Amino acid sequence: MRWPGASPASRAGMSVGLVQHYFRSKDDMLLHAFERVSTAVAVRVFGIVGEGTRHERSIAEVLLAALAEHLPLDGPRRAEFRVTRVFAGRALDSPALAEVDARTAAALHAEIARAVGTGMECGEVEPDVDADTAAARIAAVAEGLATQVHRGGPGAAGRARAVLRDELAAVFTGECRQYVR
Repeated sequence: MRWPGASPASRAGMSVGLVQHYFRSKDDMLLHAFERVSTAVAVRVFGIVGEGTRHERSIAEVLLAALAEHLPLDGPRRAEFRVTRVFAGRALDSPALAEVDARTAAALHAEIARAVGTGMECGEVEPDVDADTAAARIAAVAEGLATQVHRGGPGAAGRARAVLRDELAAVFTGECRQYVR
């Protein structure tokens, strides 16, 4: 019987034995890849938030740029998207991976809800907006757009950015008072 990591090992130019030395199973290897991708995206988003603050950008602008990091708009992000999709697919049948998948989705939801809440504080978001509902909607739109961009087609990336911008504009309807001088 072939070990399920044989194909990935050969594609990476490694022996199956070397891969098996580090990963007991395909799920372990997939979890490792997912964690690396998640960390890479988080580092980029952290940089975007820092730049946004330094350049006094609106929360909506910063959130748009941060969410775009989850869209497969170039080769590296396309590869990251594939890892997250394979991981999510495998999580359907693996309780351990499902737990990680759920925690990751909850963390993204919390970050978006926090951005909406901060938007309320500075005036970009109306006070009667439910941050959790807005975050759920924004996350769902971003996830769906990522799938559409991955499937491709002429103009998919541009449309995805426009749709995401419109979705954020529906929530972030005001102007931030923090940077008014």
